[in-house]
Amino acid sequence: MQPREFIFRLSLCPGLGPLSRVRLWRVAEQNYCFDNLELLTSQSQITPRVKESLLKNWASPYLDRLVEQNYRVPQITLLDPDYPAILREIYCPPLVLYYQGNRDLFKMPALAVVGSRQATSYGFTVLEKLIPSVVNHRITIVSGLARGIDSRSHEQALASGGAVIGVIGTGLDQTYPRSNGALQAQVADQGLLLTEYPLQTPPLPSHFPARNRIIAGLCQTCLVVEAKQQSGSLITANLALQENRNVCAVPGPITSPTSLGTNELISEGAQPILNSKDLLAEFDPWFEAEA
Repeated sequence: MQPREFIFRLSLCPGLGPLSRVRLWRVAEQNYCFDNLELLTSQSQITPRVKESLLKNWASPYLDRLVEQNYRVPQITLLDPDYPAILREIYCPPLVLYYQGNRDLFKMPALAVVGSRQATSYGFTVLEKLIPSVVNHRITIVSGLARGIDSRSHEQALASGGAVIGVIGTGLDQTYPRSNGALQAQVADQGLLLTEYPLQTPPLPSHFPARNRIIAGLCQTCLVVEAKQQSGSLITANLALQENRNVCAVPGPITSPTSLGTNELISEGAQPILNSKDLLAEFDPWFEAEA
């Protein structure tokens, strides 16, 4: 079996999580061994349950069908030279990314914008003030197409003529939430839509924390605009910190539940963002390196 066939099949094998897939791939790559499953499982530090799932499903007709259904979908793998270098370096990079749109956006500096699904008018006003200047500096906006801050950041960037990358937690043929169907289509048409999940994959709860690591991994800087305590946005911010990304937050009223998370981030050391100049300053090292 050739490496690309192996990595694609591994990415689709049922019963394996993202970290197990990466561990198996690393062992296969280091040993240039893509056929000896016993060798791979013995060296990859996976659990007995994961090993059982791999051995049970690897040669199954079901996995054969998954491979056949998804191989024609546009995709980029860890083996491809234009797989984004910044994402390749994270602890658990996706083996395969399915996409619609312009993959040249991987070459652009990126700002991840995340925040509350129950965003307020304050959060929306903040985006209106910050995003036009950011995209005018050819910085791509990365977010997750969720309700609230995520969706509005995409909308504001597109309205300002900017570039966007949307990372979803379903297959490309699914829309979640359903109300974002038109926006998801616009992101795919004018920007780049990404997922690590094959066609027909529904929006399972476990997919969204996993999706957040891709959002954090694709950016140089992560901006949190309105977040409750213990929210998914804070998970993304923590993942960004773990991957040595810049983390910024917009302060808000201490009486607002949607500002508790952002204010706590700032108190713990995140850079407070008061205007677009503050935000652009986070990209100075990138622009200096490109000069």
